[in-house]
Parts: sequence; C-alpha cells; structure tokens
Amino acid sequence: QVQLMESGGGLAQVGGSLNLSCVVSGSGFTTLSLGWYRQNPGEPRELVAGFMASDRPTYARSAVGRFTITRGNAKNTVYLQMTDLKPEDTAVYYCNFVGRRLGSPYDYWGQGTQVTVSS
Repeated sequence: QVQLMESGGGLAQVGGSLNLSCVVSGSGFTTLSLGWYRQNPGEPRELVAGFMASDRPTYARSAVGRFTITRGNAKNTVYLQMTDLKPEDTAVYYCNFVGRRLGSPYDYWGQGTQVTVSS
C-alpha cells in the first residue's frame, strides 16, 4: 500500500510564494511518475508539474518560470516551490504517484491541500 502525505499550501498574496511537499511511503513499486495536479470545483484536474517517466520535469504552461518541482535525495519526496502567485493559481493541489508493481500500474493521490491566492 502507498500513502501520500502532503504539506504546505495555505493563503498567499498575489506575487507571493508558497511551498508544497509530498512524501510517498510504501515499498515494492517502481515509480512511473510523481507530480502535482490542481483542481477547482467543476473543473477537470490538471497537471501543474511532474516527473513523468523521466528525471526531467514537465510543467504546465501556466507554471513555467514561476513554479519549480524537485525531488528529495531519497526520490520518495517531491516539492513544489510556487512563486509569483496569481489568483488563478487558487485551487486544491494534489500529489500524484503512479507506480508499477508486478507488471501493473497503480495510481495514488494525496488528500489535497488548498492554495488560495488573494489580491
């Protein structure tokens, strides 16, 4: 079983910064992807940034130049540094882990953390 523990988020002013962390616990999986998504009510969940089957990160266009995703040395932790925040960054942010075990992929999500950017 895999568990994702998210931390960070909260309230920020426009132009401010917030940091998110996600620790993935569990064993027996080969990591396929690890990243952050966000979602607002009534809208689809969208990728913000992630390591998608690669050590090179992928970013949403809206995140380029403002957000930075990194992984911890143990590879089971992922961080999202968000700068120059805008009101449109307001959403619930979810950590996502996709791993392979015994040949099959498994998809896990964190509980979500609210990010609110106020002007």
